[in-house]
Amino acid sequence: MPTIVEVANRAGVSPITVSRVVNSSGPVSSQVRARVEEAIAETGYVPNAVARSLRSKRTDTIALVVTDMTNPFFTTIAHGVEAAVGDSGMMLIICGTDEREAKEERYVRMLLQRRVDGILLVPAGDGAAAMRLCREQGTPFVVVDRRLPGGGADAVRADSEAGAFELGRLLVSLGHRTMAVLTGPRAVLTADDRAAGFRRAVVAAGGQLPSPRVYHGAFTIDGGREMAMRALSAAPRPTALFAANNFIAIGVLHALDEMRVRVPDDVAVVGFDDLPPAMVTFPFLTVAAQPAYEMGQRSVAMLLARLSGGLGTGPPYEEVVLSTQLVVRRSSGDPLGVPHAPA
Repeated sequence: MPTIVEVANRAGVSPITVSRVVNSSGPVSSQVRARVEEAIAETGYVPNAVARSLRSKRTDTIALVVTDMTNPFFTTIAHGVEAAVGDSGMMLIICGTDEREAKEERYVRMLLQRRVDGILLVPAGDGAAAMRLCREQGTPFVVVDRRLPGGGADAVRADSEAGAFELGRLLVSLGHRTMAVLTGPRAVLTADDRAAGFRRAVVAAGGQLPSPRVYHGAFTIDGGREMAMRALSAAPRPTALFAANNFIAIGVLHALDEMRVRVPDDVAVVGFDDLPPAMVTFPFLTVAAQPAYEMGQRSVAMLLARLSGGLGTGPPYEEVVLSTQLVVRRSSGDPLGVPHAPA
């Protein structure tokens, strides 16, 4: 493997000059820089990133920790993160926790031991242990897709409560009275926010509408299937179901198919998070769609601002709340004048 000395000899400069060019660490004339860059290309020299990180105390590495690697919502966030990290010249590590807080804490410990410069964290629960570890090590982090009580960290998320409110208002406008909310674990504030937004829409409608039943479970296909079975076994049987994420919605549709319940003829279904067009031949589900790609990009921008000192090293923290988009399709039934999204 070519060495820095070989590059220096070919360019007719000293090794320290090559180091200045590679690391942008000192004054070098444009003519000398061009000769060094040409010598690097001719020799195929690859700078030693480990040695450079020891000198700079930076690894040029960012980690993304998500709860479910298989969920296309988080895949889209990861695409946004990867594009932004790549544009910054840094490297990205992605870890999946499978909604397990113990696994999340273990990954964060490993990442901190490897001296990543910053972490983007989608907490499986409240994220307290992972955030504490980052603070103890002085490693900047940004919480993604979660609301934090008290604003104790930088965060980028969509407005879960407002999106769920729009879905609830739509179903109320269609004449539904008996409805159920199928949401995530109680420890996850996103799950609570979506249930709260939907309930608020029912209350805002007035007319003594019964409060929707709320079922908590996993943000998974199996969780959605199990909650749908429970909801449809209750009396009176709901005429509309709100699935609080896309995987819950898929589980709901599986359960309804098994029970030979037609959508939307027998039960209307709406969900949070859309599915990528490549995964769905005929878009069917009415959703509150989150700007997942933008969420990923904005979280990287916020983290890089912390790393550069643009946001300082502590409070006040910044929170970016992005709007959702109501996309009305066939699963909610006749939208009473609200135009359908194109199939």
